[in-house]
Amino acid sequence: MSDSSLRPTREWQWFILAVALVGAACVPLWQVYVASQGETGGARWNAARFARLLLGPEQIACYAAFLWACFLLFSRSLEMMRQRRAFSLDLLPAGQCILAEDARDLQRRVDDRVGRGGPYILASMLRLALGKYAISRNARDVAEIVRTQADLHLGRLVSTMATVHYLAWAIPAIGFLGTVRGLAGAMPGEDIKGQAVEVFMTEVTKHLNVAFDCTLIALALSLVLMFLVHSQQRREEELVLDCQQYCLDHLVSRLYDDPYSEGESTPTTTRGYVS
Repeated sequence: MSDSSLRPTREWQWFILAVALVGAACVPLWQVYVASQGETGGARWNAARFARLLLGPEQIACYAAFLWACFLLFSRSLEMMRQRRAFSLDLLPAGQCILAEDARDLQRRVDDRVGRGGPYILASMLRLALGKYAISRNARDVAEIVRTQADLHLGRLVSTMATVHYLAWAIPAIGFLGTVRGLAGAMPGEDIKGQAVEVFMTEVTKHLNVAFDCTLIALALSLVLMFLVHSQQRREEELVLDCQQYCLDHLVSRLYDDPYSEGESTPTTTRGYVS
């Protein structure tokens, strides 16, 4: 198992340990200093209060944006799982050395192994690297094109996340719109003198609840979505880096660096791979 696959497991282990330590320290203190004094305010949070907290025009818009972003991330996660299958296709044969004369045959091998299951990032990088080697016969040029292709794929993956990033920004913005609407409704009108104080305070409290509820829901959804975006971006970056490492380990390190590649005749050698 690679180090990149072990890293998320270690991070979750540290997360669980941190939550356990904080819970063990804070829960007893909360029970002693807050719950025992009846300052939780739990009586105010009945079913109607939760309904007002969770339902509203801004909250519904936030839910729609959050669900849309989750669908996009889920589809990208499925695509990453499909891309991972390329590592089990045995795209390159085993052997000690790859000659420039073998490059075209290996390109056809990659195309045959991929078939209709593509396109794969790994297969694309191998195909371009082999094509470069068939022309230049230089391992350094092949390594350079592998790095260039890795940067290109990383940039493309980042650019295709634009919609998800917009939604992650839009959710708290929608919550702040609800906050502004609630605060604007809480401002006293010109006819305040004709209203009873109790009625006025009830209306102000209702509008302030709207303002703070929208912000609370929006920020909570934004926190969850940003974590999902961060996790998906890390998986995509690890995929491209693993593809680059595969090309370096299984292709570039096995290339025969022809000293006569500048134009002189190439000495005759035997093929160094097993088909």
